Amino acid sequence: MRIATFNLENLGSSHGKGVQLETRIAVLRPQLERLDADIICFQEVNADKSANNIERSLEALDRLIENTIYAGFERAASVNPLTKRFSDKHNIVTLSRWPIEASEQIWHSLVPPVSYSPVTAVPPLADPVEVNWDRPLLYCSINIASGNRLHLINLHLRAPLAAPIAGQKIGQFSWKSTSGWAEGYYLALLKRGGQALETRLLIDRIFDAEPDALVLVCGDFNATELEGATRIIGASVDDTANGELASRSLVFLERAVPESRRFSVIHHGNKLMLDHILISHALLGRYRHFEVHNELISDELFGFAVIGKNPESYHAPVVAEFKL
Repeated sequence: MRIATFNLENLGSSHGKGVQLETRIAVLRPQLERLDADIICFQEVNADKSANNIERSLEALDRLIENTIYAGFERAASVNPLTKRFSDKHNIVTLSRWPIEASEQIWHSLVPPVSYSPVTAVPPLADPVEVNWDRPLLYCSINIASGNRLHLINLHLRAPLAAPIAGQKIGQFSWKSTSGWAEGYYLALLKRGGQALETRLLIDRIFDAEPDALVLVCGDFNATELEGATRIIGASVDDTANGELASRSLVFLERAVPESRRFSVIHHGNKLMLDHILISHALLGRYRHFEVHNELISDELFGFAVIGKNPESYHAPVVAEFKL
């Protein structure tokens, strides 16, 4: 059994910007074929409007996977929590060779929105604002073989980019003050941490019902193993300082890869592992192999500045192999 995760980096029209889909398919499809996955988790799948100009569909993804093994896979996908329709950008999709018995979108289901009063807003706000997570989690229960059930969580955590503060922006990425930027960055960390907390609570809910559950969490964490969000999800015994909770911690499979190969993104010359696969101890007994296909990725900052329309993703696909 091979399970992969891949941030496709804005697959779809994205308001008509970027390279033609055919160009992207020519680059991305061989990567999908190389993964040879039985379950594959995607992030950043954009949804285009159909002819009626009302409903959005995942047409770009359908065209990417046509004539591949993934075309006949079962599918679960996130939607905008407010409209209940596909978002124009950054939907999460899980494809499975095996039956998806149940799927659930988790968005403030376990952690309520945060009420926050900005301190640098211009003009000052009279009332607190509600801080929501950017994207939901996508949970799937998959019947993988012989009655074994896999609990799979596909996620895309908030990027560490400062969130908007009223009256503090002078451009898409430019700020009027260091204090305004600092508060925006704090809100971004709050959003990412909230998503991570909701993920951990979901994992514990699974363990409450099934102590020996086969759990796998994967996706774009926008954080390295040592940052707060990933630590919240992993819940290492080093952090809880309680050996009785060790079976509820998750194992980072990337540790099996030599450090020189342990990166899924290059940012300003820094090689970072931001795309992770974490598994429960019960699933560790079936684990056999882990790969990071990072031969093609380039520095994302250099790429955005120099390569105006890069058909590749700046994230490397990651795949783990298990014995059923």
